Amino acid sequence: MNVLHFVNAFFSDSAHWSGYDGIPTRVGEHIRYTLQALALAAVIGLPIGLLTGHYGRGGNVLSLIATAGRALPTFGLLVLMTMLLGFGLLPVMIPLVVLAVPPILVTTYEAVRAVDPSPVDAARGMGMREPGILLRVELPVALPLILGGLRSAAIQIVSTATIAAYVSLGGLGRYIVDGLYQRDYEKVVGGATLVAVLALGTLAVFWAVSRVAVSPGVRRSGT
Repeated sequence: MNVLHFVNAFFSDSAHWSGYDGIPTRVGEHIRYTLQALALAAVIGLPIGLLTGHYGRGGNVLSLIATAGRALPTFGLLVLMTMLLGFGLLPVMIPLVVLAVPPILVTTYEAVRAVDPSPVDAARGMGMREPGILLRVELPVALPLILGGLRSAAIQIVSTATIAAYVSLGGLGRYIVDGLYQRDYEKVVGGATLVAVLALGTLAVFWAVSRVAVSPGVRRSGT
C-alpha cells in the first residue's frame, strides 16, 4: 500500500469525522495549542525585539538567546518539564514557547533596525517622543518582517505541537502516537497529512493578514 492509499482510506472513513477522536476535534485542539503558544511567545518576543531594535542595544545578547533556544531539544525539554511539573498543558507550552520566541525576537529586532533612519530623524526633529517614533514610524515599516517572524514561529509550533500527544493531551499528534502504537499506519499518515495541511493553512492566514495589515506603500517598497 502506498501513501496515497493510506490518505484516502483515512479521510474516507466516516469514523474519523466524529466523536472525541474525530478530525474536527483534533484539529481544534491543535489550533488551540498553537494559538496559545504563539500568543505567549509574541508577548515575550515582540516587546523585547521592538525596544532593543529601537534603541539599537542588545543585538549580541539576542543572538545568543536565539542560538540557545534553537539548540534546545524540544522533546527533551518536554520530558524534563513533565518530570518537574507533572502532566498537563503547562509542560507542553514551555518547550513550544521556547521554540517560538527566537524567530520572533530576532526578526523583530532586525526589522526595526532595518528601518530607514531618515524618517526616524525627521520625527525626532519634529519633537515626536520615542514611543511615538517606535509605534507610528518604525513599526509600520518593519511590520512585513515582523509578520514573517511570527509566521515562521507559527509554522514551527504547528509542526511541533504533535508532542502534546506524548503527555496524554490531544491534537493531531494523537493520530501519530496512537497509530504508531497500534501499528495503524493509515492513522499515522492521516495525522501527518493533517499537520502538513494545517501548516499550509497557516501560511495562507499570514499572507492574508499581511495584505490587510501592511500598507500598500510599504508592500510596494518591499518588492
